[in-house]
Amino acid sequence: MSHIIEIDPTVDYACKQVLGNPLLPEITIHFLNAVLTPESLITEVEILNPINEQKFESDKLSILDIRAIDQLGRIFNVEVQRTKTTGLSKRITYYSAGNFVDQLEQGDGYEQLRPSIGICILTVDLFPHFERPAYHNSFRMRTVDGFEFTDSLEIHTIELSKVTRAKDNWQVRGPLEQWIHFFLEAKGSTMEGLRERLVDPVFEKAIGVLEMIQKTPEQRRQYEDRLRAERDEKARLQAAIEEGEARGEARGKAEGKAEGKSEEKASTIRLLQGLLMQELASIADLQAQSLEELDRRIADLQLQLRNRIG
Repeated sequence: MSHIIEIDPTVDYACKQVLGNPLLPEITIHFLNAVLTPESLITEVEILNPINEQKFESDKLSILDIRAIDQLGRIFNVEVQRTKTTGLSKRITYYSAGNFVDQLEQGDGYEQLRPSIGICILTVDLFPHFERPAYHNSFRMRTVDGFEFTDSLEIHTIELSKVTRAKDNWQVRGPLEQWIHFFLEAKGSTMEGLRERLVDPVFEKAIGVLEMIQKTPEQRRQYEDRLRAERDEKARLQAAIEEGEARGEARGKAEGKAEGKSEEKASTIRLLQGLLMQELASIADLQAQSLEELDRRIADLQLQLRNRIG
């Protein structure tokens, strides 16, 4: 009997169980090598922040990133992002820079610093107007014409929303393509079908993690809790946006009404000035005044006109 995968690996709880599992470092190693294709391959990793269930229970919106260090001392930070939050690019940079700076202890020399590498997997466009259609982009500190200053800070973004979804007969090629397929297609696939597409043995273990989350009541509850907290946060943000738009619309209408009144009062002043054979004030000068000032000028001109008639 075929079992349908109900767990979405882009939900950060599931992603951390797959890529940040201290008991399955081979999955983390395979993923990092697939994304980075480094000259010196990663052969060992230590997960620096394994999931803390107690902390997770107390803070449903904490960032479940994955921090690891390899055999060369390179530090990696991996996170998944399903909403485009304000300042996301700066936050990714801040995390990577923080991992770089935190290496030094008192008395250490700068030459001991090892590269800090950040990877962000996104289900939304981080660069919607970026001319390059590539879903995977890498960034380092370089001059505008490409001369590299240092490899100490490196950031990779993987925008899953820019990936063309696979057809049934599409062959998954290459390590990174396999991971892209895993993140995009795992949920809703059968265990057997996904295994047929992802032939690298490491995916047998990655699929097994999703299966474990699905079948273990406590892990399934934590996954659902995380998903629910994410939906609640999205709803809260949407409500805030709609409230802001409503306030802006109301303010615009009020300003529009005020502008209409200002224009009407300015025309009245110019009419009265004409009747009194006075020099006409400019519309711009009149509309720059408050409604109260315009009312006072109208009252004064009306008084002058009454006195002249009387």
